[in-house]
Amino acid sequence: MEPTYLAAPMLASALTDAEAISELETALLGDIDPEEDAKRLFSPAPGGEFLLMPAGGTKFSGVKLVTIAPGNPAKGLPKIQGIYTLFNSRTLAPVAVMDAAELTLIRTPATTALAVKHILAARAPMHPLSAKYPVETAVVFGTGPQAWRHIRALQAVVSANTTIVVGRDYNKTESFAQYCRNQSLQVEAGDAASVASADLIICATSSSTPLFDNAVIQNHAVIAAVGSHGLDAREIHPELARRASIVVESRASALREAGDLIPARSVAEWQDASLINLAELVQGKFTPNPDKPTLYTGAGMAWQDLVVASAIHDRVVLERAQH
Repeated sequence: MEPTYLAAPMLASALTDAEAISELETALLGDIDPEEDAKRLFSPAPGGEFLLMPAGGTKFSGVKLVTIAPGNPAKGLPKIQGIYTLFNSRTLAPVAVMDAAELTLIRTPATTALAVKHILAARAPMHPLSAKYPVETAVVFGTGPQAWRHIRALQAVVSANTTIVVGRDYNKTESFAQYCRNQSLQVEAGDAASVASADLIICATSSSTPLFDNAVIQNHAVIAAVGSHGLDAREIHPELARRASIVVESRASALREAGDLIPARSVAEWQDASLINLAELVQGKFTPNPDKPTLYTGAGMAWQDLVVASAIHDRVVLERAQH
């Protein structure tokens, strides 16, 4: 049987943000161990690089193959393109091929929102886990697709009185804020100084230099740095990484790729720091320090793609069977 091709619009409509968050949460409460996730593989490509991310599972396995072309946005082209292939784990026959860029735009914000939800839950244990967490001010760095999807996904877990977007170019930032308002989300343009009053800060950029001043970050703030991978990424200042309580996707991947952590301390020092991973966070094993901000760092992992791709496949198959 030929594998089903699922284009970006079909992926985008298959799961809501809340459903994607729930799928990841269920997986982490089940048999997913982020520490066992396969290393992703990088290889040079003309004008960029190839990225290969394999993951095995009981029912399905999958491989994401994407290209990263940093020069593409200046040409009006996507920076990230590629395909995701889902396999039957019993036979290793391909069952579906999906648009990998759209899959990434679903799973990355869902993972961030899941982390934010459970960090806030750890900080307010009496608050019902099923209810949205009130946030006075949320600041989102970035004006690209990931920034927009993060703003949208966060609506499933937090209720922010004010959401501020910050970009490198004010006109583009204002245009992006207007786009969000056109989607019925109350968003305003700001600048890096906005973090001084922020309760929640999301960094969804490809920056190689810190985006804001660590000194003004409040102790109760929650920061998610998720826009970049690689040891040259610098969305936050090393001093903030030393100051904050840290949650990572997995200890193994963070010590390989978290450029926001490694400059702050050596790998050996981080290994001694008892970093909490995403599964431990979801399982209620994280105790935040009320005198420190909490920093979540993520670069994306193959198990996340597999969980979301499997859920999308099952949803599409079910809907087709019903029709």
